[in-house]
Amino acid sequence: MLGTIVNTATIIAGAIVGACLKRGIKPQYQQALFNAMGLCSLALGFNAFCQNMPKSQYPVLFIVSLAAGSLIGHMLKLDERFKNLVERPKRKREKLSGKMPQASNNIQDGKRSPSSEGGGLAEGLSTGILLYCIGTFSMVGPVLSALYGDNTYLYTNATLDFITSAMLATTYGIGMVWAAPVLFCWQGMFYLIAICSADAISDELRTELCIVGGVLIATAGLSILKIKDCKTINMLPAFLIVILFFLGKHLLGY
Repeated sequence: MLGTIVNTATIIAGAIVGACLKRGIKPQYQQALFNAMGLCSLALGFNAFCQNMPKSQYPVLFIVSLAAGSLIGHMLKLDERFKNLVERPKRKREKLSGKMPQASNNIQDGKRSPSSEGGGLAEGLSTGILLYCIGTFSMVGPVLSALYGDNTYLYTNATLDFITSAMLATTYGIGMVWAAPVLFCWQGMFYLIAICSADAISDELRTELCIVGGVLIATAGLSILKIKDCKTINMLPAFLIVILFFLGKHLLGY
């Protein structure tokens, strides 16, 4: 688990560094970084999809997964619940201080700044979690660590995540540290599964997860750029549909 612990620590460190840098960045420059994060998310999402789609043995699975997952997430109101959870500490502070939220403080040139949106941090966390968790390094790394004690992938991923975390924190602030425990649980899950049964994590499963993850990263980019609010959080159950498909396939002996 050493590699996962290091990876988790670098996300926390990156968020702290980025939050400190944010204090010295003017609002208009924060908006520029905000746009850059949106474009990067689009590029990374399309790249993950295009790299893994040709390898897919089940080209329709991602469509079914996204459709069913989005429906489940919408019914459970995951996006709304997540945003309320993220904004709860802020509302408590405002209540204790006896102040009412003033949205106008964060409006510049007739447009809201990234931090003024009710779901700003929630949007950043959902994007960060997807970027940290979806990819070969983050999924294969824990497996190699569990089976062979090889942390090379995880250390490489930690370096990349440090930079990503710092960049996201310059836009969304110190709250990005909450993505760290999610990464720890994600990689810890792969680590434990690999210890129990290495065969349970197949290349096919990783490919399909990366395809769905690529689409979700791209939708996060669209939301950041304010092109279309796809409510990415509501689409997260799509991962569960993929896992259930392969679990059923394994139990049936296919």
